[in-house]
Amino acid sequence: MQLNPIGRTEPPALDLPPTLGVEIQGEIAVLRLARPEKRNALDNATVLGLQRFFAAPPAGVKVVVLDGQGDHFSAGLDLSATQELSATEGVGHSMMWHEAFRHIQFGRVPVIAVLHGAVIGGGLELAAATHVRIAEPSSFYALPEGQRGIFVGGGGSVRIPRLIGVARMMDMMLTGRVYDAAEGHAIGLSQYLVGKGEGMAKAMELAAKIAGNAPMTNFAVMHALPRIAETSPESGYMMEAMISSIAQADIEAKTRIRDFLEKRAAKVGKT
Repeated sequence: MQLNPIGRTEPPALDLPPTLGVEIQGEIAVLRLARPEKRNALDNATVLGLQRFFAAPPAGVKVVVLDGQGDHFSAGLDLSATQELSATEGVGHSMMWHEAFRHIQFGRVPVIAVLHGAVIGGGLELAAATHVRIAEPSSFYALPEGQRGIFVGGGGSVRIPRLIGVARMMDMMLTGRVYDAAEGHAIGLSQYLVGKGEGMAKAMELAAKIAGNAPMTNFAVMHALPRIAETSPESGYMMEAMISSIAQADIEAKTRIRDFLEKRAAKVGKT
């Protein structure tokens, strides 16, 4: 075992760069961007480390909580990594981000992001690839690419409009508009808005609930639901029927339904 950048023990097999740290808590992995002196700006090594981690999460992990060390989640792309790229090299660099973030959105386990401080540029693109986003009051969102003469390259033009709409994203990029935590929550950038310092506790609470779901259901929600939402109604209905039948035929699903019918499972209620 070796110490990772946040002072926890980490299995050597994870092969993470020093800009990422991980802590395993049973079925939950807490993965932290660990470059606080750069506001967790994303360089090539970090992006490739994210890809390796989410392509093959540690055995037994059912949920990942993604956090940023220090005062910020992520200030986005480390511009020094792209300053001298040619157009052809720039395409390859963008596609590297696409592949890394694809392993988050359509990977093996659900991912919860704990947002605080800067969630801007590539940091917002990273957050948009996760499945549940929890924002603390310090969070603020921006897409400053327009003012820097560049364009989003980490899948943001695909994912972010699905959260907030094309018009709002255009406004952010054209004018440099910044949304605070409450405004971002209201337009759909986060699903939960919590108090100062409460993000990780909320994330762990939700992660425990998600880890308790049937694996087949989690897989269907992550992989089938987004694709059903983007297809035609006719195709969506058919895909839904197929996924529903596969899920309910699973042995674990049958056991859970039997427990509910025989009153051994908790009823749904707001707590």
